[in-house]
Amino acid sequence: MEYGILGPVCVRRDGKELGLGGTKPRTVLAALLIAEGSFCPDTRLSGFLWGHRPPATLSAQLYNYVSRLRRTLGPGVRIDRRDQGYLMRTGTASFDLLRFRELAGEGQAAMAEGRYGEAGDLLRDALALWRGPVLADVSEHLALAEGPPLEEARISVLAGRVEADLAMGRHPEVLPELTRLVARHPMHERFRAQLMTALYRGDRQTEALTAYDVGRRRLNDEMGLEPGPLLRRVHRAILASDPCLHRPLDQWR
Repeated sequence: MEYGILGPVCVRRDGKELGLGGTKPRTVLAALLIAEGSFCPDTRLSGFLWGHRPPATLSAQLYNYVSRLRRTLGPGVRIDRRDQGYLMRTGTASFDLLRFRELAGEGQAAMAEGRYGEAGDLLRDALALWRGPVLADVSEHLALAEGPPLEEARISVLAGRVEADLAMGRHPEVLPELTRLVARHPMHERFRAQLMTALYRGDRQTEALTAYDVGRRRLNDEMGLEPGPLLRRVHRAILASDPCLHRPLDQWR
Protein backbone atom coordinates (compact mmCIF):
# COMPACT_ATOMS: atom_id res chain seq x y z
CA MET A 1 0.00 0.00 0.00
CA GLU A 2 1.19 3.49 -0.88
CA TYR A 3 -0.17 6.70 0.61
CA GLY A 4 0.37 10.15 -0.84
CA ILE A 5 -0.47 13.69 0.24
CA LEU A 6 2.27 15.59 -1.64
CA GLY A 7 -0.25 16.50 -4.32
CA PRO A 8 -3.78 15.14 -4.52
CA VAL A 9 -4.46 12.69 -1.68
CA CYS A 10 -4.15 9.18 -3.05
CA VAL A 11 -3.84 5.54 -2.03
CA ARG A 12 -2.46 2.83 -4.29
CA ARG A 13 -2.57 -0.91 -3.83
CA ASP A 14 -0.41 -2.98 -6.21
CA GLY A 15 -0.01 0.10 -8.38
CA LYS A 16 -3.75 0.68 -8.71
CA GLU A 17 -5.28 3.84 -7.24
CA LEU A 18 -8.19 3.32 -4.87
CA GLY A 19 -11.33 5.45 -5.02
CA LEU A 20 -11.54 7.59 -1.89
CA GLY A 21 -14.70 9.55 -2.58
CA GLY A 22 -15.10 13.26 -2.10
CA THR A 23 -13.30 15.99 -0.22
CA LYS A 24 -14.34 15.03 3.30
CA PRO A 25 -13.14 11.38 3.29
CA ARG A 26 -9.87 12.57 1.74
CA THR A 27 -9.58 15.20 4.46
CA VAL A 28 -10.06 12.61 7.21
CA LEU A 29 -7.51 10.27 5.62
CA ALA A 30 -4.96 13.06 5.15
CA ALA A 31 -5.40 14.23 8.75
CA LEU A 32 -4.88 10.70 10.08
CA LEU A 33 -1.80 10.23 7.89
CA ILE A 34 -0.29 13.55 8.98
CA ALA A 35 -0.75 12.46 12.60
CA GLU A 36 1.81 9.71 11.76
CA GLY A 37 0.46 7.03 14.08
CA SER A 38 -0.52 9.42 16.85
CA PHE A 39 -3.99 9.91 18.29
CA CYS A 40 -6.13 12.36 16.30
CA PRO A 41 -9.01 13.73 18.42
CA ASP A 42 -12.50 14.37 17.08
CA THR A 43 -12.06 18.08 17.75
CA ARG A 44 -9.05 18.23 15.43
CA LEU A 45 -10.80 16.28 12.69
CA SER A 46 -13.90 18.44 13.12
CA GLY A 47 -11.84 21.61 12.74
CA PHE A 48 -10.27 20.30 9.56
CA LEU A 49 -13.67 19.34 8.13
CA TRP A 50 -15.94 22.19 9.21
CA GLY A 51 -13.80 24.87 10.83
CA HIS A 52 -15.54 26.67 13.67
CA ARG A 53 -19.03 25.60 12.56
CA PRO A 54 -19.30 21.83 13.08
CA PRO A 55 -22.69 20.16 12.57
CA ALA A 56 -24.64 18.76 15.49
CA THR A 57 -24.13 15.30 13.97
CA LEU A 58 -20.34 15.58 13.73
CA SER A 59 -19.64 12.33 15.65
CA ALA A 60 -21.96 10.35 13.39
CA GLN A 61 -20.51 11.93 10.26
CA LEU A 62 -16.94 11.23 11.40
CA TYR A 63 -17.93 7.63 12.07
CA ASN A 64 -19.37 7.34 8.55
CA TYR A 65 -16.25 8.77 6.91
CA VAL A 66 -13.97 6.47 8.90
CA SER A 67 -16.16 3.45 8.14
CA ARG A 68 -15.99 4.28 4.45
CA LEU A 69 -12.19 4.52 4.64
CA ARG A 70 -11.96 1.16 6.44
CA ARG A 71 -13.95 -0.49 3.66
CA THR A 72 -11.88 1.14 0.95
CA LEU A 73 -8.48 0.43 2.51
CA GLY A 74 -9.26 -3.12 3.53
CA PRO A 75 -8.47 -5.24 6.58
CA GLY A 76 -4.72 -4.66 6.43
CA VAL A 77 -5.17 -1.08 7.66
CA ARG A 78 -6.34 -0.34 11.18
CA ILE A 79 -8.23 2.82 12.10
CA ASP A 80 -9.07 2.39 15.76
CA ARG A 81 -11.51 4.40 17.83
CA ARG A 82 -9.76 5.77 20.94
CA ASP A 83 -11.70 7.82 23.48
CA GLN A 84 -12.88 10.85 21.50
CA GLY A 85 -10.78 10.33 18.40
CA TYR A 86 -9.08 7.92 16.01
CA LEU A 87 -5.70 6.29 15.56
CA MET A 88 -4.52 4.98 12.19
CA ARG A 89 -1.87 2.29 11.82
CA THR A 90 -0.51 1.79 8.31
CA GLY A 91 1.92 -1.02 9.07
CA THR A 92 4.63 -1.37 6.42
CA ALA A 93 2.86 0.82 3.87
CA SER A 94 4.84 3.62 2.25
CA PHE A 95 3.92 7.27 2.84
CA ASP A 96 5.35 9.94 0.56
CA LEU A 97 5.70 12.55 3.33
CA LEU A 98 7.80 10.22 5.48
CA ARG A 99 9.92 9.24 2.49
CA PHE A 100 10.39 12.91 1.62
CA ARG A 101 11.65 13.62 5.14
CA GLU A 102 13.99 10.62 5.06
CA LEU A 103 15.56 11.62 1.74
CA ALA A 104 15.79 15.27 2.84
CA GLY A 105 17.58 14.27 6.03
CA GLU A 106 20.01 12.02 4.15
CA GLY A 107 20.65 14.77 1.62
CA GLN A 108 21.34 17.35 4.31
CA ALA A 109 23.73 14.96 6.03
CA ALA A 110 25.57 14.33 2.76
CA MET A 111 25.79 18.06 2.16
CA ALA A 112 27.26 18.66 5.62
CA GLU A 113 29.90 16.00 4.92
CA GLY A 114 30.90 17.53 1.57
CA ARG A 115 29.34 14.78 -0.57
CA TYR A 116 27.71 17.33 -2.85
CA GLY A 117 26.88 15.11 -5.80
CA GLU A 118 25.20 12.55 -3.57
CA ALA A 119 23.43 15.32 -1.67
CA GLY A 120 22.03 16.77 -4.87
CA ASP A 121 20.74 13.37 -6.02
CA LEU A 122 19.06 12.66 -2.67
CA LEU A 123 17.41 16.07 -2.52
CA ARG A 124 16.27 15.73 -6.15
CA ASP A 125 14.69 12.37 -5.28
CA ALA A 126 12.91 14.01 -2.34
CA LEU A 127 11.52 16.78 -4.52
CA ALA A 128 10.41 14.27 -7.18
CA LEU A 129 7.88 12.88 -4.69
CA TRP A 130 5.81 16.05 -5.03
CA ARG A 131 3.05 15.50 -7.61
CA GLY A 132 1.63 19.02 -7.48
CA PRO A 133 0.31 21.42 -4.84
CA VAL A 134 0.33 19.65 -1.48
CA LEU A 135 -3.06 18.48 -0.13
CA ALA A 136 -4.65 19.55 -3.40
CA ASP A 137 -8.10 18.04 -2.84
CA VAL A 138 -8.83 18.32 0.89
CA SER A 139 -10.88 20.87 2.81
CA GLU A 140 -9.75 24.48 2.87
CA HIS A 141 -9.37 24.23 6.66
CA LEU A 142 -6.86 21.37 6.47
CA ALA A 143 -5.02 22.87 3.50
CA LEU A 144 -4.59 26.20 5.28
CA ALA A 145 -3.45 24.58 8.53
CA GLU A 146 -1.04 21.96 7.19
CA GLY A 147 -0.16 23.09 3.68
CA PRO A 148 2.12 26.08 4.44
CA PRO A 149 4.59 24.20 6.71
CA LEU A 150 4.80 21.38 4.18
CA GLU A 151 5.40 23.84 1.36
CA GLU A 152 8.06 25.56 3.47
CA ALA A 153 9.79 22.19 3.89
CA ARG A 154 9.75 21.73 0.11
CA ILE A 155 11.23 25.18 -0.46
CA SER A 156 13.98 24.46 2.09
CA VAL A 157 14.89 21.21 0.33
CA LEU A 158 14.84 22.97 -3.04
CA ALA A 159 17.28 25.59 -1.71
CA GLY A 160 19.48 22.78 -0.44
CA ARG A 161 19.46 21.06 -3.82
CA VAL A 162 20.42 24.31 -5.55
CA GLU A 163 23.24 24.73 -3.03
CA ALA A 164 24.48 21.22 -3.82
CA ASP A 165 24.47 22.00 -7.55
CA LEU A 166 26.37 25.23 -6.96
CA ALA A 167 28.91 23.32 -4.89
CA MET A 168 29.41 21.02 -7.88
CA GLY A 169 30.19 24.03 -10.09
CA ARG A 170 26.90 23.90 -11.97
CA HIS A 171 26.14 27.62 -11.74
CA PRO A 172 25.49 27.97 -15.50
CA GLU A 173 22.85 25.23 -15.32
CA VAL A 174 21.07 26.53 -12.20
CA LEU A 175 21.14 30.22 -13.13
CA PRO A 176 17.89 30.16 -15.19
CA GLU A 177 16.15 28.22 -12.41
CA LEU A 178 17.37 30.68 -9.77
CA THR A 179 16.14 33.60 -11.86
CA ARG A 180 12.66 32.04 -11.91
CA LEU A 181 12.78 31.20 -8.20
CA VAL A 182 13.72 34.75 -7.20
CA ALA A 183 10.91 36.11 -9.38
CA ARG A 184 8.47 33.71 -7.74
CA HIS A 185 9.81 34.17 -4.19
CA PRO A 186 11.22 37.71 -4.12
CA MET A 187 11.44 37.82 -0.31
CA HIS A 188 13.31 34.50 -0.02
CA GLU A 189 16.80 35.72 0.81
CA ARG A 190 18.57 32.39 0.32
CA PHE A 191 17.41 32.12 -3.30
CA ARG A 192 18.54 35.70 -3.93
CA ALA A 193 21.91 35.02 -2.28
CA GLN A 194 22.31 31.93 -4.47
CA LEU A 195 21.39 33.93 -7.57
CA MET A 196 23.98 36.56 -6.68
CA THR A 197 26.58 33.84 -6.14
CA ALA A 198 25.80 32.13 -9.46
CA LEU A 199 26.00 35.46 -11.32
CA TYR A 200 29.32 36.30 -9.68
CA ARG A 201 30.79 32.93 -10.58
CA GLY A 202 29.73 33.54 -14.16
CA ASP A 203 31.74 36.78 -14.28
CA ARG A 204 28.57 38.88 -14.03
CA GLN A 205 29.47 40.89 -10.94
CA THR A 206 27.45 43.96 -11.94
CA GLU A 207 24.28 41.87 -12.36
CA ALA A 208 24.94 40.19 -9.01
CA LEU A 209 25.10 43.58 -7.31
CA THR A 210 21.96 44.70 -9.15
CA ALA A 211 20.13 41.63 -7.86
CA TYR A 212 21.07 42.71 -4.34
CA ASP A 213 19.90 46.29 -4.87
CA VAL A 214 16.58 45.14 -6.33
CA GLY A 215 15.99 42.88 -3.34
CA ARG A 216 17.04 45.56 -0.85
CA ARG A 217 14.66 48.12 -2.35
CA ARG A 218 11.77 45.67 -2.43
CA LEU A 219 12.30 44.67 1.19
CA ASN A 220 12.45 48.29 2.23
CA ASP A 221 9.47 49.46 0.14
CA GLU A 222 7.13 46.60 0.98
CA MET A 223 8.13 45.67 4.53
CA GLY A 224 10.30 48.48 5.83
CA LEU A 225 13.19 46.05 6.36
CA GLU A 226 16.84 45.86 5.41
CA PRO A 227 18.44 42.70 3.97
CA GLY A 228 19.31 40.00 6.46
CA PRO A 229 22.80 38.80 7.44
CA LEU A 230 23.12 36.29 4.59
CA LEU A 231 22.40 38.78 1.82
CA ARG A 232 24.61 41.43 3.39
CA ARG A 233 27.44 38.92 3.71
CA VAL A 234 27.20 37.86 0.06
CA HIS A 235 27.00 41.50 -1.01
CA ARG A 236 30.17 42.38 0.89
CA ALA A 237 31.93 39.30 -0.48
CA ILE A 238 31.09 40.28 -4.06
CA LEU A 239 32.38 43.82 -3.53
CA ALA A 240 35.63 42.37 -2.16
CA SER A 241 35.88 39.50 -4.70
CA ASP A 242 36.15 37.21 -1.70
CA PRO A 243 37.25 33.62 -2.53
CA CYS A 244 34.56 32.35 -0.12
CA LEU A 245 32.07 32.92 -2.96
CA HIS A 246 33.36 29.68 -4.47
CA ARG A 247 32.38 27.70 -1.38
CA PRO A 248 28.88 26.61 -0.23
CA LEU A 249 27.13 29.36 1.75
CA ASP A 250 26.91 27.18 4.86
CA GLN A 251 30.70 26.89 4.97
CA TRP A 252 31.40 30.59 5.15
CA ARG A 253 33.16 31.88 8.25
